[in-house]
Amino acid sequence: MPPFALPATRQAHLRILATTDLHLHILPHDYYADQPMAGRGLLAAIGRIEELQRQAPNNLLLDNGDFLQGNPMGDFVADTWASGILAPHPMIAAMNAAGYDAATLGNHEFNYGLDFLIHAIESARFPLVSANAILDAGQTPEQDRTLLPPFTLLERRISDAGGQEHGIRIGVIGLLPPQIMIWDRALLAGRMTSRDIVETARAYIPLMKAEGAEIIIALCHSGIGAEAPEPQMENAALALAGVEGVDVLVAGHSHLVFPDPFAQASPAIDPQRGTLRNKPAVKPGAFGSHVGVIDLLLENGTEGWRPIAASVRADPVPSDDRPMTVRQARIARAVAKDHKATLAHVRRTVGQSGIALQSYFAQLPDNEALGIVAKAQVLHVERALRDTAHANLPVLSAVAPFKMGGRGGPDYYTDVPPGPLALRHIADLYIYPNTICAVLVSGADLLGWLDRASQIFNRLEPGTPDQMLMDAALPSSHFDVIHGVTWTIDLSQPAGRGAARIRDLRYDGTTVQPADQFIVATNNYRASISAETCACPTVHEAPQPISDILRQFIAESGVIGPMDLRTFRFQPMPDTSALFDTSPRAIAYLASLHGVRVAPVGPAANGFMRFRLTL
Repeated sequence: MPPFALPATRQAHLRILATTDLHLHILPHDYYADQPMAGRGLLAAIGRIEELQRQAPNNLLLDNGDFLQGNPMGDFVADTWASGILAPHPMIAAMNAAGYDAATLGNHEFNYGLDFLIHAIESARFPLVSANAILDAGQTPEQDRTLLPPFTLLERRISDAGGQEHGIRIGVIGLLPPQIMIWDRALLAGRMTSRDIVETARAYIPLMKAEGAEIIIALCHSGIGAEAPEPQMENAALALAGVEGVDVLVAGHSHLVFPDPFAQASPAIDPQRGTLRNKPAVKPGAFGSHVGVIDLLLENGTEGWRPIAASVRADPVPSDDRPMTVRQARIARAVAKDHKATLAHVRRTVGQSGIALQSYFAQLPDNEALGIVAKAQVLHVERALRDTAHANLPVLSAVAPFKMGGRGGPDYYTDVPPGPLALRHIADLYIYPNTICAVLVSGADLLGWLDRASQIFNRLEPGTPDQMLMDAALPSSHFDVIHGVTWTIDLSQPAGRGAARIRDLRYDGTTVQPADQFIVATNNYRASISAETCACPTVHEAPQPISDILRQFIAESGVIGPMDLRTFRFQPMPDTSALFDTSPRAIAYLASLHGVRVAPVGPAANGFMRFRLTL
């Protein structure tokens, strides 16, 4: 039922349903742990979507991007296609079976390259739109030759309060972070470019109106961000809401949920009602965890249908066992072959480990799950730079924890037990299809890099107990640990203070000087960002995924044993302690921690467990 009364025959209820950041989670199966995963994936979300559609016959189902990459099935399909075996993409097959009305692209759609993307989406039976992914840039956005149509106009029939049918034209525009040209530069440079989100919308919205759009929905694969527009904003949904003519926004990218009654309100953001600048907006989490629901009360006037009221919510997807619907069965059949092949692939053994590799405590020093990736990267880069001008420079290795709870919940951690290492474990240790790169940095650059990485830690007040250690607004992937040097983090100092927070930076026991030179093995994302932040030149770039490099390293190593890791330490702070949340399963690994004093405190919100770090 609509959340408002329909007192007049010229009024109608339109329900907009949205998913975002599915990241190829189709069936409720965790390929990393090789076990069922309740309440996640498109199949589970469709169960709730069907209930919501039955309640509101006038409805649309939309997706906001980041659907082609994000779990071992995506990597397996990409590897299979690279070998010349092409087939319909399982995600597109699932979305066809789900009955989407339209969708847009996210930044991760480009992770496997442009040719892969074009082939993957060619079988879509729904319109895909993207206004600021550009093949040839014109003088203005309207003159661009875009990768996909910038918008679509959906011709629909809706019933009013009296049961009479009317035609309506709904415009859907797609927008993504322009940073795709930084993050996937190696795959996209010379083939395409991107434009600013707000600039693009301002150009196309009047065109959509001129072509008869009565309601305009912006599928914005972007976080909320700041109110004032800035060039090339990554998170621009709030600024986009200020563009005249945008009626409804679907946001995403950050894997957060909006409306959020616990979020900070502002004059432009109402997290209770779910509005940005008084326009209805939703962020439906990630991996199929939530379904965005925007109910519009429309009124038919002289200028066509216009929204006069709205209700917004993000419905959690139930995790209970329910009978499969006909549509869900259709989705399951569409991907059954790929699911079976993916399972066979990820269960292949590639090596042995004599130690547990986990990310429950990856925010603490000397984590072995990060250490094994760092060692693999170093070995590859040292071999690649042999007989080059950089052969004699020290090779360091930057690695960040990708799976460390946070927005993914208390089960979103790497947990590889001792014993046989299968391909699914490799995928668990390195979940993205990033490729290997190496950059040349100075000692000053290195200090700045570590300082930026330390932003994940809050500033702590000396002598105060039980302050929160982590900045919950920052994803764990921001926390680069650079192996090969040692340093101390002074948490009494705020991030951004350089040598005030990052102290005693040493290589091989010797203090690092600003003019010293190093090679840092990293991934293509970080190399592109480093080129922007510190003008650090790339000295090695290869198309080989880091997961492949890790697999090769493990195969060559035989058995992975204990590692002598020496990375960072926290500056001692008398009478000071910090709290952090991790999985309850972390308690089994407390005895493996060295050089830190950590003790369990008790249960925390959302299924996490709280621990105390005494400094």
